[in-house]
Amino acid sequence: MSAPLDLPAVVRELPAELRQTFELRVERWWPDLRSGLAGVYREDEAGVLESRLLRLAARAYTERNPELRRLDEARTLEPDWFQSPRMLGYAAYADRFAGTLAGIAERLDYLRELGVTYLHLMPLLQPRPGDSDGGYAVADYRSVRGDLGSMADLRALAKQLRSAGISLVLDLVLNHVAREHRWAVAAREGDRRYRDYFHWFADRQLPDEYERTLPEVFPDFAPGTFTWDDSLEAWVWTTFNEFQWDLNWSNPAVFAEFADLVLFLANAGVEVLRLDAIAFLWKRLGTNCQNQPEVHALTQALRAVVRIACPAVVLKAEAIVAPDDLVHYLGKGRHRGKVSDLAYHNTLMVQVWSMLATRDVLLATRTLQRLPAIPPTTAWITYLRCHDDIGWAIDDADAGSVGLSGPAHRAFLSDFYTGAFPGSLSRGLVFQANPATGDRRVSGMTFSLAGLAAASTEEDQRRAVARIVLAHAIVLGWGGVPVLWMGDEIALPDDPDWAGEPGHEDDNRWSHRPRMDWERAAQRHDVATVPGTVYAALRHLAAVRSTLPHFHASVAPQVLDPSDPGVLAVLRQHPEGDLLALYNVTESARTWPGGRTLDLGFERISDTLSGASLEVRADSDLVVGAYTALWLVAR
Repeated sequence: MSAPLDLPAVVRELPAELRQTFELRVERWWPDLRSGLAGVYREDEAGVLESRLLRLAARAYTERNPELRRLDEARTLEPDWFQSPRMLGYAAYADRFAGTLAGIAERLDYLRELGVTYLHLMPLLQPRPGDSDGGYAVADYRSVRGDLGSMADLRALAKQLRSAGISLVLDLVLNHVAREHRWAVAAREGDRRYRDYFHWFADRQLPDEYERTLPEVFPDFAPGTFTWDDSLEAWVWTTFNEFQWDLNWSNPAVFAEFADLVLFLANAGVEVLRLDAIAFLWKRLGTNCQNQPEVHALTQALRAVVRIACPAVVLKAEAIVAPDDLVHYLGKGRHRGKVSDLAYHNTLMVQVWSMLATRDVLLATRTLQRLPAIPPTTAWITYLRCHDDIGWAIDDADAGSVGLSGPAHRAFLSDFYTGAFPGSLSRGLVFQANPATGDRRVSGMTFSLAGLAAASTEEDQRRAVARIVLAHAIVLGWGGVPVLWMGDEIALPDDPDWAGEPGHEDDNRWSHRPRMDWERAAQRHDVATVPGTVYAALRHLAAVRSTLPHFHASVAPQVLDPSDPGVLAVLRQHPEGDLLALYNVTESARTWPGGRTLDLGFERISDTLSGASLEVRADSDLVVGAYTALWLVAR
């Protein structure tokens, strides 16, 4: 098909080969853009917005530097680059990892040594002064925090990372802006155009109706969902905190603003954009205002704009939602494979911790088996922990299917990981207890959650280290992009002084956002130490994973029914051969039937993690050691 509109003058002035590339991209991605917008806006609104988006994409394309254009071409030829088993992510706050953006560049050797190919730097765009919800109350999307550097420093770091084979990942907060953002300032000053960027109400009638079905995100320190603003003389929608104003995405101008911001950050060298709080974008009375269909239509249109201007960039959905809602963020039905390229596998994270607490894999097996397959062109972000608290997203129906009570199991996990359950060595902290719902989320580094903080004997310590390694083996063995949280690779403890920093005293998530301990990191090559043992094991897992095509994200993991309640079994079927992963989540050796192994087509096998070769016999079971992972392939 020909381009749907006359190309903007800025493109017509380009050399023929560059103009042709842009035209072909428009032809390819225009249907996705148009159908996405049609799922949200009126026909007249969508038509005006289409023209504006084409101009924005054209300008960004012409301004893109030659090195990034070359990356676009390379990624067009290798569209599955982010699905490769070579991918290994690392997430950190820039200041807590290395002080400044320039300091990160000085630590590139550390990241390369670990095998990192994907670096997620937590919110670093200019936040509001004071409490900024960890940087998620953005006051200026086009500036970097002054203590970290400048936009020029960010561009320089992106270039250095790119040269090292590491993709830069940044957050783009979509649902809200800080009340100090220029849009909110203009709204408070009476500018009608910018007032329409937000949800505001002259009285409590509609807010009260909405709140009948809205859950509270931070019931402890931000109860309710609406905040009175004296300047507006209205109630403003504030899902997260009173200083974070929710945006009105039913206004096409808001979409255009964010399309422009995405292209700006892409041209600064950002390769992955984490779409923060994406589940909350669309508001609908009588619902919980999460996971609404319009969210996926908006994402499809935004992705199409990116594909036209800068196809090297991919989008990642930050949607920490129930299992049934989760797969929609990678595309289901008419949006299949057309929305986010990446999404967080929150369900896997929760089930890993659940298995370690119960020493039983049945709930995880049933839950993971029930998840629909994702589009083969997308990938999960797998992780054991992140900057946020852990919420126990256990589906009641899944729990009931294995004879458990959902509420009781969630309460057990909260007790277990905060040390309240008898015999537990976990020492996490309760975050945002909600008496009305029974919800008690948990904060803490892997060091504390796995039992290292309370280990009083060498055996306690050994088992805690083994749990850390096993948990990461499950995360790395799922496929997709596994992401390590800064410090977990050296078993970094919680920050004991987290409450002493201004603005942090009411938010214990800062306990698991410590500053990097470079003296501890210096022990990483000494396997006689805990940091050295953990580091060597995780580095080995990543190195082995990078050689195995079975872990390509397009290969769907098949969770098998357990033969032993303590062993999780995952089969990956690849054209070059199959891989059977076995994970013993208990502190004693368990077995896997030899006959079942033969039935799966494995006769002479090798464990890629240990290098051991095994002969499989129907009358002899495979032994899986305590807290041990096996990645088995046919010889």
